[in-house]
Amino acid sequence: MDPAESAARTVSAGRSTSTRLPPGDFGVVLATLRARRGWSVREFARRANVSEGQICNLESGVRNPTPAVAAACDAALGTGGELVELAGAAGRRGARAEGVVEAGPVVAGYERVLGELKDIGRSTGPRFVTASMKSITRILTDAGPHAVGEQRAEIWLLASRFAEYTGWMAQEAGNPAEALRWTSLAVRWGAHGGDETVAAYALVRKAFIAQHRGDTHAAIGFADQAAEHPAANPVIRAHAARRAAQGHARRGDAEACREALERFRSHAAEVTGDRTPHWGPRVENGNPRLIEASCMLSLRRFEPAADLFAAERRRRPAVPADSNSQARFAVRQATALAGVGRLDDACQIVETTLPVIKRIDSATVRAELSCFVEQARTRRSSPGQLALIDASAALAIG
Repeated sequence: MDPAESAARTVSAGRSTSTRLPPGDFGVVLATLRARRGWSVREFARRANVSEGQICNLESGVRNPTPAVAAACDAALGTGGELVELAGAAGRRGARAEGVVEAGPVVAGYERVLGELKDIGRSTGPRFVTASMKSITRILTDAGPHAVGEQRAEIWLLASRFAEYTGWMAQEAGNPAEALRWTSLAVRWGAHGGDETVAAYALVRKAFIAQHRGDTHAAIGFADQAAEHPAANPVIRAHAARRAAQGHARRGDAEACREALERFRSHAAEVTGDRTPHWGPRVENGNPRLIEASCMLSLRRFEPAADLFAAERRRRPAVPADSNSQARFAVRQATALAGVGRLDDACQIVETTLPVIKRIDSATVRAELSCFVEQARTRRSSPGQLALIDASAALAIG
């Protein structure tokens, strides 16, 4: 059973509305359940036998459902009558004025949906969330012009956050051009909402994309531009320093790498308390020693990299618990072990990790796997190890 379907079945278990359905009004609940299944608006509309426009109006909160439409959605999602019950409660409260969006419930609800989609994406990769991200973004950008004042800004800012994460998922799917397009949309919509910081973070994203296409000069340049951007905050400067450190390591400049790592630690220390970064992953999840080990690996200092990876991966919670991070750092450790001739240990790690890599289907993790294959093939291997290396090479191609 895939994770999205497992989540869907979890929703269908139990009896009480308060325990079975996620929180929120009818539109938010509908969007959340659809997102958990990875369905686009079109796919959901087909399954429920209602129009795409109706689904968009319901999810954006412009309209309340009729009993017939609520029943159709309930049947398509398998919620056992609970959506019908929720729709009845919405109907008793009365429909919103046509053409006017009340931003508060929309923003709060879709922020929860975005959090759920990010959790799914980190564990299952882009294929289960991309369709939902795009369709919810369309709903938000359609709703934005109908809101007024500060409410309009809130909706555009949320649309910008959805676009930024959609760009990340496009990158994970191996489509850098699409990633850049969505990142540009995030910048535009963030400006509509009065937030210029996304323009600074977009440069970090460009640095990461350049890094993965092997253009370290461009990666460092974008990272430096991000750090110097007038709208950059400590979170963005920390992300930029991390990208610069990895870029310098790939160029073999150990001193510049060390200086960038120091900047990363300094900026990350400024992100204290419960401040939630607006853009990108949480800086707190960026274990400085794992980042240092990754840089050592790029500098081809295999032995200290292997030792540092081993020490940090034994600690909990040194590595974020999501499947993507676990797989990425596991493969990096295996590459370092292969670099010092410990091919047996390296292959054991990769053999354990391959099923996860297949499941999440991440272009960035496959790139790490390619590095392992390249290093492992420089070592004398047994028939079993060679078979594993060949299987890894095939998976790395995608």
